[in-house]
Parts: sequence; structure tokens; C-alpha cells
Amino acid sequence: MDKPQIILHRNHARGTGALDIFEITHGDIALVSQYEKPSAFKCGTFGASPTREKRHLATGNFDGYIQVWDLEKIEKPIYSVKGHKEIINAIDAAGGLGIGEGAPEIATASRDGSVHIWDTRQADAAVASMEPAEGETKRDCWAVCFGNAFNSSERVVCAGYDNGDVKLFDLRSMSLRWETNIKNGVCCLEFDRKDIEMNKLVATTLESKIHVFDMKTQHKEKGFASVVEKAHNSTVWIGRHLPQNRDVFMTCGGSGSYYLWKYNYPEKRTMTQTDKTEVGVAGTLTLLQNIGLSTQPASAFDWSLDKAGLACTSAFDQTVRVLITTKLNSI
Repeated sequence: MDKPQIILHRNHARGTGALDIFEITHGDIALVSQYEKPSAFKCGTFGASPTREKRHLATGNFDGYIQVWDLEKIEKPIYSVKGHKEIINAIDAAGGLGIGEGAPEIATASRDGSVHIWDTRQADAAVASMEPAEGETKRDCWAVCFGNAFNSSERVVCAGYDNGDVKLFDLRSMSLRWETNIKNGVCCLEFDRKDIEMNKLVATTLESKIHVFDMKTQHKEKGFASVVEKAHNSTVWIGRHLPQNRDVFMTCGGSGSYYLWKYNYPEKRTMTQTDKTEVGVAGTLTLLQNIGLSTQPASAFDWSLDKAGLACTSAFDQTVRVLITTKLNSI
């Protein structure tokens, strides 16, 4: 790719999906190619791509299919499997793009209440599944993300649900490592980095809430320390960390507003209690900048891995925008 590209997945009113490829050239966005697909798309990720140069787009659709597309041969998916009984709400991947350790894997979260982990080298069957126990109420799973992939054996996946549940699954021991409830439906989850030992986790929710968990120290009863901020005066749909600085992240709201935050660490990240156990200490959030770009909710946001401050976003006003955030090296 000689020029920066934007891959847009969208849906037609007739229920089909579309993949559009744009190029950024001479200060404008030009449509390069367009492909219509049988089913509407809900989510996508490049996280399981072989390299940064050879990008594969993994998508989840309304029919419960997970598919992987080679952008050089986009007519047919190179991997396709019916992964869920209902719509796939969220998707994430780890081990690709030359980032992190271990095999490239894809995580999907669905309205059917399940989270599945996929290895595209193994057709048809998920390599791991987290599902409600028999007789347990199925909650709509809205968000999923990978983390802790700092070596070839360690990896976790975090899932967020419509009732405010946040669950952290350890894929090495295949067990539930931690769970909490943050009272509002969880719209987005993201670790500040996937390829390091767990450091911070951002969760955005309904009712204008942003939660940042310090994932360095887990107390057996209190769990992880966190800081909560209220912003946007609307649902906070998206939270995305700046690739070049893990302490800076953008949140996108239902009012079309965008807030840029910086996380400030406390003097000491742990505190010893009277019973000699250690508990984490949360930091604070500083609002660096905010802007209103649309009257409609934001639907996607992505930072460039190569150019600090370059980002693209879409909203329900059917518009794709390219943003440039300056002075990030002076934060």
C-alpha cells in the first residue's frame, strides 16, 4: 500500500453487506473499490493479519458467521464458519500484525451469550468457548477484547455484557479469572496493549460512564482498582488507545462527540493493607481535548499504527471522517 487506506464495512437497507476500500490522497478520500456481500456486517478487525503489509480483515455478521477476507482477493472469504446462533456483536484478534506472541486467534461475542475463540488454521470448530451454564440466564454479550499476550502461552480474553457484567477469562488455565459488574451495559472493552502483561483496561458503557481498571494488581476480594469518569452526556460507544502512547485514548459518544483522555498513574500503584495483602491504587483521568463532529452516534474509530495522531471514524450520519490529532508528542 503506497497510500493510507480505509476499509469500511457497512450495510444496505436490503439486508446485504458491503466492503468499501478508500485511499487518502491529496487531502481527500477516494473510493477505490466496492464489494457487496450476502449478509450485513456488524464488526471487523485486522488483529489476526499475517503482517502489517499483508492485511486480512476478520468480520462478524448478522447471521452469526465469522469470515476472514484477503484484501487482495476480496471476492470470496479465505475462512468462513457459522460461529454463533445469533448476530456477532463484537470481534477482536491477537497474535497478528507482528504484534504480541502466540498463534493468531480471533474472539467473537454474540447475542446468544457466548464468546468463542477461533484459530483460522482449524476449520469449523472453536478452540475455546465461554458460554452460560445450563439453566443460567443468557446475557447479550456486547464487547470482547484480548490482552496479556506477552509470551506464547499467556493470553486472556475479556467480555462485557448488556447487564454490566465484565468477565476476564484466562485462556491458559481455561478458567474465569475475575468478574465484576459496573451497573450499565458494556459497549466497548480494550486493553491499553495486547502484547504486554496486563496494565490497564478501558470499559465504556451506557449512561455516559468510562471505567479504567488498573490490571497490575488483583486483590482476591476487591479485584482490580478502577477510576470512573462521566462524559459525553450520552452512551459512550467506543474507547480506543493511541498505539504510540498507551496512556492516551479516545472515547466516542452517542451524541457525536469525541473526547481525548490521558491516564495519570498514582505515586504508588499498590498499597499494603493491615492483613498484609496488596491492593491496587487507581490513577486519574485528564481530559485533553473534545470536539463534536456529528449529531449522530459514532459507529467506529481507528488510530493509524504508522502515523501518530492519524485516525478515521464513522457515524450514523453515513459519513466517514479522517482526523489528525496534533501535539501528541508533548503530552
